[in-house]
Amino acid sequence: MRDLFRKRRMWRRPTELKSSYDVVVIGGGSHGLATAHYLREHGITNVAVLEKSYIGSGAAGRNTTILRSNYKTPEGARFYDASVKLYEGLSRELDFNLLFSQCGHLTLAHSDRAMFVMANRAEVNRLQGIDSRLIGPDEVKQLAPAMYVGPDTSYPITGALHHPPGGIIRHDAVVWGLARSADAGGAEIHPYTEVLGLDRSGDRITGVRTSRGDVRAGVVLNCTAGWSTLLCDMAGVQLPITTHILQACVTEPVKPFLDVVVVSSQMHIYISQSDRGEFVMGSEIEPWTTYRTQGTLNFLQDLTRHTLELFPQLEHARILRAWAGLCDLSPDYSPILGRTEVENFHVSAGWGTYGFKAAPIVGKTLAELVATDRTPELIAPFALERFYRDDLVSELAAAAVSH
Repeated sequence: MRDLFRKRRMWRRPTELKSSYDVVVIGGGSHGLATAHYLREHGITNVAVLEKSYIGSGAAGRNTTILRSNYKTPEGARFYDASVKLYEGLSRELDFNLLFSQCGHLTLAHSDRAMFVMANRAEVNRLQGIDSRLIGPDEVKQLAPAMYVGPDTSYPITGALHHPPGGIIRHDAVVWGLARSADAGGAEIHPYTEVLGLDRSGDRITGVRTSRGDVRAGVVLNCTAGWSTLLCDMAGVQLPITTHILQACVTEPVKPFLDVVVVSSQMHIYISQSDRGEFVMGSEIEPWTTYRTQGTLNFLQDLTRHTLELFPQLEHARILRAWAGLCDLSPDYSPILGRTEVENFHVSAGWGTYGFKAAPIVGKTLAELVATDRTPELIAPFALERFYRDDLVSELAAAAVSH
């Protein structure tokens, strides 16, 4: 029986930490595990992934599973499009069913001004070869026949930005698949291993102090989402980031009647129906900075009120659970990715609500940076130094909600 159980494990049980690793990845979520997975392509296998809780316990397990690439800036659109393309083949690559449904993504417009903004984004996307176009209320009704689009509403629907490649994917399956692949490639996954400090000598990090002992490291990667500023402080690196909570909830399973992601920035909601029939719903980030992932009654009241304006059928659906996750926001609402002033200390931070969408391309580009010591062209615009050069990549209003 013990041998059977061992064969069923998706990755090895954690062993004692070794005294040194070529690469130490801090954060056992989708970004950290994706980096460990893609390091295999470069023959780098002496890797440790450190996670202070269980694998996928942070942002990777506290999102609403939406994938898309219809961003506002050319830099952002190219980057997230590369991520969606990787997601499209990730189930085959990992030999693991990720339950990816490219059902399409609708960003609703409720005014003439909103239609103008959507038209601008559609043109930016088109120039980058991304499938996004402006549609009217009649076509919105065809794509989401169960949604109420009548004129007698608080927020009449004047049209939408339709993004067919968008969709949803099972977040825990992504984490498990990446962890299994990283483990198979030789990386060690160490849950319940909290980083307590970083030892720095000059312009390099020489060691990582953890709750299970100290290790030496050739390269250290910070992939800790909302905790990124605290970890960077240990390295003596300042990040222009504030941390907020983002709440979401899910209903009991109901008969499927929505097969497209629906988002509204004016109503501050995004809605999709999972493969199990649950309605997954989220809203705006909370305006205050905090690390307390506790939900609020105001969130549930506002979210359900706006949801029922679009889907009155859900009036009697019960909410099964609600949760909150940490979002690290940068001043220009774009990520901070790659090098820092510390030679061997790299970051994946500042993702706000965008992080899960970017997991594969973050892993691929960070692995390339580690292996070649050159910044990939795709992530060069997101370097930390852009805040010193005043060369920002403003994605403000690129998300349908939040930021």
